[in-house]
Amino acid sequence: MGKIYTREDIYDEGVISELQEHYKRILELLGEDTSREGLLKTPERVAKAMAFLTKGYDEDPKEILLSAKFSEDYRHMVVVKDIEVYSMCEHHMMPFYGKAHVAYIPNGYITGLSKVARVVEAFARRFQVQERLTVQIRDCIQEALDPMGVAVVIEAAHTCMQMRGIQKQNSVTTTSAFTGAFIRQQNTRQEFMQIIGSDLR
Repeated sequence: MGKIYTREDIYDEGVISELQEHYKRILELLGEDTSREGLLKTPERVAKAMAFLTKGYDEDPKEILLSAKFSEDYRHMVVVKDIEVYSMCEHHMMPFYGKAHVAYIPNGYITGLSKVARVVEAFARRFQVQERLTVQIRDCIQEALDPMGVAVVIEAAHTCMQMRGIQKQNSVTTTSAFTGAFIRQQNTRQEFMQIIGSDLR
């Protein structure tokens, strides 16, 4: 007989309880009957969902990189592309989602490839704007590894534009941030853009 899968999420029960009461009141203010069957557990579910979606506040992205920092004499571009991004717009508390492409040129140190994706995740799981998210990822890698250059490009769709306001479903926002060789050397930046498949120049 196979193992029975059980999911275990760890939450601060005090925070969840307080959030739950607030979400119940929000539903009531919007005209819902929180005693009906379909909504009985909704305040608790939303509270736990929001705790998960903002778990990045409890993580230190720089420490994530430093936990797997290794000496290595490799001085060519390292690219981790198509990292899935799910974040929350701080203006409307609605999701934006897309992909991040991250590169750095080592200067004596490298980090575990999965750690780059974890840094993206740690910053994304907060209330964000895409512009800040892009710069935070860049600066964290630059500070932790001191490479010859860092490049970050994020392409994302924003549900606050898709579902409300201007309601443009196919719009995509692209942000970029560079340091070092990616600023000084056009051919280095172009190589990165070719690798990630972007038409940006």
